[in-house]
Amino acid sequence: MSSDRPPAYTPDGLEDAFSGDALPGDGAAPAALPRLGVVGWLRWAWRQLTSMRVALLLLMLLAVAAVPGSMFPQRPQSPADVAQYLLDHPASGPWLDRIGFFDVYTSAWFSAIYLLLFVSLVGCILPRAKVHLRALRARPPRTPRRFDRFPARGSAESSASPEDVVRAAERVLRGRGPLPTFRTDVREEKPGVWSVSAERGYLRETGNLVFHLALVGLLVSVATGQMLHFRGQVLLGEGRTFVNAQTDYDTFESGIAFQPESLDPFRLTLDRFTSRFDPVTLQSRDFLAEVTLDEPGAEPEATTIKVNHPLAAGGAKVYLQGNGYAPQVVVRDAAGEVAFAGAVPFLPQDEVYTSQGVIKVPDVSGGQAQIGLVGSLLPTAQQLTETIWRSVDPQPADPVLVLSVWSGDLGLDTGIPQNVYQLDDTGMEQAVDAQGDPVTLHLRPGETVELPDGLGTLTFEGVPRFVALDLRYDPALPFLLVFALLGIAGLCTSLFVPRRRVWVRAAVDDADPVRTVVTAGALARSDDVGLQDELDRVLGALPGLSRAVLSSTSSPDSSSHGSAPRPPAPAEEAQR
Repeated sequence: MSSDRPPAYTPDGLEDAFSGDALPGDGAAPAALPRLGVVGWLRWAWRQLTSMRVALLLLMLLAVAAVPGSMFPQRPQSPADVAQYLLDHPASGPWLDRIGFFDVYTSAWFSAIYLLLFVSLVGCILPRAKVHLRALRARPPRTPRRFDRFPARGSAESSASPEDVVRAAERVLRGRGPLPTFRTDVREEKPGVWSVSAERGYLRETGNLVFHLALVGLLVSVATGQMLHFRGQVLLGEGRTFVNAQTDYDTFESGIAFQPESLDPFRLTLDRFTSRFDPVTLQSRDFLAEVTLDEPGAEPEATTIKVNHPLAAGGAKVYLQGNGYAPQVVVRDAAGEVAFAGAVPFLPQDEVYTSQGVIKVPDVSGGQAQIGLVGSLLPTAQQLTETIWRSVDPQPADPVLVLSVWSGDLGLDTGIPQNVYQLDDTGMEQAVDAQGDPVTLHLRPGETVELPDGLGTLTFEGVPRFVALDLRYDPALPFLLVFALLGIAGLCTSLFVPRRRVWVRAAVDDADPVRTVVTAGALARSDDVGLQDELDRVLGALPGLSRAVLSSTSSPDSSSHGSAPRPPAPAEEAQR
């Protein structure tokens, strides 16, 4: 079948550009596609990294990467738990440790996600900020010729001149005060026709940018705080003094950029600790640590530390984390020499402060075996049977120290760290009586007992209190608060500030030169239930109105198809 369509004009080589094959007999070479090159690939990678899709993906990936930090023990917070996990899981534990699951937030893969998210946010924000600044300096868009397809529109008649009507509309739109509600632009389109363009809602985009900048500020603040922070814990007994030096902490961890010599020198002495409990339920009511703070260049200051009321000292915050009893004991060896003397903290185990602890006596004379005393302190003891005791009140009304005795090698010289609250009985032997039962000692304050097997004597002198203090320093905390508040403010602004455009045109009526016909329209970026009310407010404030304002809002059905009802003609309105 022949076709009447003329042949398409195909110059030499045109078909090659689409198919890549030369036409038979034309002698044209295949077209070579341009290569990206190194710069092209870098530009493509940068555009992908700074896209909103990749930014959201990295944000989700960062949340997923943080999950192992809550599932596995972390070495900076609890090295003992990490060591125990490695012992309990000899197969998977070392592999998890190599991957970094026990120090998630400083691992290479978490830091990589963190840095990529930071770069992505900066790459997204800077171009948007540039466009936003240019839009702030631009004039509002010109008035459209027709308003019949706008979601909000209206018309009116006035006896004032078109210029007076438009100027009055501009004053209403700008509002009162130093900050205008709308940005306006008045134009004379042609003789006898004036219009005003108004736009508001730029704060919506400003709030969006502020929110994202606050996210960047939060990321920078968190990273800075992690590098410069330090946190240490110390147990301080009544009458004892703590010096702010790294060697005086019981536990201490810091950021990679922290320098120990940057610690501000000060001394803190625990003068007295008091606690108050409900007499019926025994629930805690108040804890108060009375301390003396001595800083260089200042007089010693008597102050207090309470729960949720930390003390500021040397740039750090000193928090009251816990408390307990530290029995004051004196141990003499078989030769009568003092082998140990001091207060040993016992850790509370329940609401009545039944406390457990270990007294280790390594310094004995004459080749005597080392001594380990393991047991409990009962603040208010009650004997149930010959061998069973319990505490019935957290206050030290009748304290009793219950101990079992071990002797041998404490294993302190092996170089392996030990828990001071546990006794490694590998090289120890428990003392027993003639019947083969373990020896248990019961002492009240002021009592002295003979240790079994001629190991010496033990004197229980008293039960002073101790407190657990947590010292923290993070220079990024004020910035975190500021950026968090800015982020919330920016988010609220971007969500609740409406973006609106309003146009008002006033023209001399051709049929009656004394009358001015006013038409107006309004548009919003999204669904805005107050848009029509805004337009009616502007039209209702115009001078010289000679008839009621005619308003019309498009129906949902018509707006969904991109059209709106036709505004009523003057004749139709007169019939109504």
